[in-house]
Amino acid sequence: MSATIIDGKEVSSKLLCKLKPDVKRLDPKLVVVQVGEDAASTSYIKQKIKSCEVVAMRNEHRHLNKDTSIEELMKCIEELNNNDDVSGFIVQLPLPEHLSASVPQIIRAINPAKDVDGFCAYNLGKMFLSTEFEHLPPATPSGVISLLEYYKIDIKGKNVTVIGHSNTVGKPLSTMLLNRNATVTTCHEFTDDLPSHTKSADILCTAVGKPGLITADMVKEGAVVIDIGITRTEDGLKGDTDFDSIKEKASFITPVPGGVGPMTVASLIQNCVMAKKRQVE
Repeated sequence: MSATIIDGKEVSSKLLCKLKPDVKRLDPKLVVVQVGEDAASTSYIKQKIKSCEVVAMRNEHRHLNKDTSIEELMKCIEELNNNDDVSGFIVQLPLPEHLSASVPQIIRAINPAKDVDGFCAYNLGKMFLSTEFEHLPPATPSGVISLLEYYKIDIKGKNVTVIGHSNTVGKPLSTMLLNRNATVTTCHEFTDDLPSHTKSADILCTAVGKPGLITADMVKEGAVVIDIGITRTEDGLKGDTDFDSIKEKASFITPVPGGVGPMTVASLIQNCVMAKKRQVE
């Protein structure tokens, strides 16, 4: 029997629809800051703006020159921090090479109350406490949790393997799963014998960006497979998993594209609404 395909487009559409009344009542505004002409970033930003339009949320795309200095970018961040009309904003990553080393400094400069990417230390630290403090969690992990909840996939007590330990996806996702009482194993590029960890997973989440990393022989029969990785190849967008073979073995699986990606965008919109709620309160 083939796996149930987890439809991120359907779930994200329902989440956005659910947010519409709050958007109308609160009138939040999202600002996306882009530096340079990275093609993938431009595509992602279009998706974010389109989702804003779906829920009738005010939005602004600030597109800065690729040669923008760190001083100019920090000035832009300060202005957005102090603008009461801006509910939340993000600085789209990756940044041009001359700014890439300054990413921690840039994230630190964003007002935690407007940090709708959920990357700053304050929001990450709150997330570690419990589910009740996940006010502005990173959008991709939040989207994964929403998918599992929508499909009524139990997390409590399950063996979960997360592949990838980035600050934006792997680490926060592992924490959010722990908050929901899963038994979590976090793997990464230095993990010895990766298959020994993946084969024991009731839920397998991979966020590496390496096409075909996970093959069917590495997956437990009936496992839930959440493919977060996405790589642009000559044959189109590819995830971390060998989708066609694994879907004959798993119970649930996300496609790439159309799985976690739409949920990341919807979760960002949800964070902007939450940010405005907390500002009003």
